[in-house]
Amino acid sequence: MSKLFRTMLFCMVLLCFSSLAYAAAYQKGDQGEDIALIQQRLSSLGYETGAADGDFGTVTENAVKNFQRDKGLEADGIIGTQTYQLLMGRDIPVSRATSATVVRRVTQNAMKYTGVPYVFGGTTPNGFDCSGYTRYVFAQSGIYLPRTADDQFKLGRSVSYYNLRPGDLVFFTTYAPGPSHVGIYLENGKFISSTSSRGVMVSRLDSGYWGSRYYGARRIL
Repeated sequence: MSKLFRTMLFCMVLLCFSSLAYAAAYQKGDQGEDIALIQQRLSSLGYETGAADGDFGTVTENAVKNFQRDKGLEADGIIGTQTYQLLMGRDIPVSRATSATVVRRVTQNAMKYTGVPYVFGGTTPNGFDCSGYTRYVFAQSGIYLPRTADDQFKLGRSVSYYNLRPGDLVFFTTYAPGPSHVGIYLENGKFISSTSSRGVMVSRLDSGYWGSRYYGARRIL
């Protein structure tokens, strides 16, 4: 095995590990039953988290930081593998360690269809409507969404505007009240969706059109 090949292999492994380490974490903005259990555990140890409501907010973040300081860890407020092990007494759930790969696959697949025309009722690369597009992209990663935007909005957990992550579904009120348009968040305030005017395209959440119509976001991954 050549030195160059060994170096390249090491970099690939390191990159893969870094992605998993990033994904295997709970942090501010997360919501759900897992967070409620973490809050209960912190509270039982004497760290103030407020109500165990399953919402990882500032109070919970500060409790995590205090716990990390007491354990001699970096007090970043993020519950990674080491913090989770010390706090909960077990390894972090596997699903948290595999989500980075799925997120990357979803966002990469989403970009493949840039420019595909809008077709009302469309569900294939021959033409998509907004929810047909998100459903198709997620299905390629083995994640099956309902057919319509309003039904997709019922999935996962709510995510605040300022805690969006790649792969989150973002919703807008357009032709009908409620979540009538859906797209996939990318990064840096950008999302991709199938628009009636230009087909599948990348847009900004804070643009004049979308910014005033933003409805909310759901985390599926």
